[in-house]
Amino acid sequence: MSYEWFVGLRYLKAKKKATFVSVITIISVLGITVGVTALIIVLSVMTGFEEELKSKILGINAHVVVTELGGSMTDYELISSKIKESKEVIGASPFIYRQAMLSAPGGVVGVIIRGLDSTSVAEVTELPARIKSGSLEDLNPSFKEAAEQGQLPGIVLGSELAKGLGVWTGDELNVVAPMSNTGGALGASTPRMAKFYVAGIFELGMYEYDSNLAFISIGNAQSFFRLGDSVTGIEVKVEDAYHAERTKKDLQENLGALYPVRSWKDMNKNLFSALKLEKVAMFIILMLIIMVAALNIISTLIMVVMQKSKEIAILKSLGATSGSIMKIFMIEGVIIGLVGTILGTIIGVSGALNIEGIMGLIEGIFNFKILPPSVYYIDRFPSKVEPGVVAMIIVASLVISFLATIYPSWKASRSDPVEGLRYE
Repeated sequence: MSYEWFVGLRYLKAKKKATFVSVITIISVLGITVGVTALIIVLSVMTGFEEELKSKILGINAHVVVTELGGSMTDYELISSKIKESKEVIGASPFIYRQAMLSAPGGVVGVIIRGLDSTSVAEVTELPARIKSGSLEDLNPSFKEAAEQGQLPGIVLGSELAKGLGVWTGDELNVVAPMSNTGGALGASTPRMAKFYVAGIFELGMYEYDSNLAFISIGNAQSFFRLGDSVTGIEVKVEDAYHAERTKKDLQENLGALYPVRSWKDMNKNLFSALKLEKVAMFIILMLIIMVAALNIISTLIMVVMQKSKEIAILKSLGATSGSIMKIFMIEGVIIGLVGTILGTIIGVSGALNIEGIMGLIEGIFNFKILPPSVYYIDRFPSKVEPGVVAMIIVASLVISFLATIYPSWKASRSDPVEGLRYE
């Protein structure tokens, strides 16, 4: 071990008369530790939140949606066959998207009604796997077939929607389509109403969808909303959701401008842009914690330089160069930063990997819900530790700690040994 390392390590320990310097050193280490811990946990939770949100969105929505200019698509079977010719397309399913009102004993609510093809919906969404009660197959009987059997057509509701309406599988409710042209004496538009029974309940774990979505068969949607043989568009699932933009471009070229193609990123651009911006802002804000801790390193080293002026003068008198003196204090500052970074990384990664358990414990102790599903998109604390992000935080912390050592170390190397020994 070189004498610079030996002296630098010795200076980390305080003498009995200089306990205050040791306390400042510990505070500097804790400052770095807290900053790194906060950065890792916050960025892991935000990454987990983003991934969870993406999985929820892609669970009920397709990767790519193809529509037709004018709002309705009549030749959807032909368009669907063309879409499936693409190598990256896994499945395609027609859909209808309309607004309506549901009336039940529990009240009246406005919802989004989506008509789906039960035979192909599993190719593009996770809806069949999210059915909590009942079955999508019970949606198939048309109005006419259901009437012949003395039954009602089926509808599938989100769990929160069913709870709000006070209904469950097998119960009846009314679906009201506002402003449907009935061809009256004055051609006035009046609401149209039909009775349905709850054929199933689904739960996606995302309040936005569970409280606002309802599904009926595509045939019943065409009949109820008087769409004839047309649909709103075609949902498409591709091999890799994160390469949906590439598939979108290929489909747009093959189908032409008459059929606009949008990816899931296009339809949720504002949401994910806001998340990305917030993530960057949080990184910058939390990095300030590490910078404050770096100021503690500067103050610690300056106090050590002032305290060790006699020792510095002696070392210089014995032949130590200015570079060696500078190296001694840089070693001390870097060790403070390194220890704080290592502790912060261990605590931060451990906390991020167990964040749900920690939050559950806090909720149990204080008896309140940190993320109420009626307010937030999700009801839990997801976390995803990205090795690249952790490595970036470690590097940033070490670089800031190193930069904090430069000025005090340079100041120590410039000290005059004659001044240091004058009154000895």
